[in-house]
Amino acid sequence: MMSAAAGDDGLLRPAPFLSSVMQIEPQWIDYNGHLNMAYYNVMFDRAIDELWLKLGIGPGYMRERKGSTFTAECHVRYLREIHLGDPVQVSILLVGADEKRLHTFEEMRHATEGWLSATSENMTIHIDMTARKTAPFPPDIRARIEALADAHRSVARPEGIGSKVAMPSNKA
Repeated sequence: MMSAAAGDDGLLRPAPFLSSVMQIEPQWIDYNGHLNMAYYNVMFDRAIDELWLKLGIGPGYMRERKGSTFTAECHVRYLREIHLGDPVQVSILLVGADEKRLHTFEEMRHATEGWLSATSENMTIHIDMTARKTAPFPPDIRARIEALADAHRSVARPEGIGSKVAMPSNKA
């Protein structure tokens, strides 16, 4: 299992957390010639996995400590098409956390041009995999989460947090 101290600069800097640069795979392009909606979620999930490793809640945590996370809710906004050959990078902001939940907001950007392609807002729950029920994070993990939350509190909140699916209002 990866060990990271609560004050580890690799975890806290930069804020928000930045994933590695990822490439679009050819089989992910749909008949419209752009990244299929399902694969935005794959890329967001890969980015979250990178952050979870830094927090110490990746695959090793599940094997050794029988804890994991499940996504309870997800809202994706598709803002600009991504195409084959476009490098992407995901930033992750920890918007909130408590003893069992993590509220994250992710932005997928073109890695070299910087424009925003999509956002994903998620509520993730901590699971005791032996009981397969929600459970509090262990104290050492909770300390890492709190350190990350503290670092992310000073980051300006991006547009789109808390948005919902709704028809535009017709204002006269």
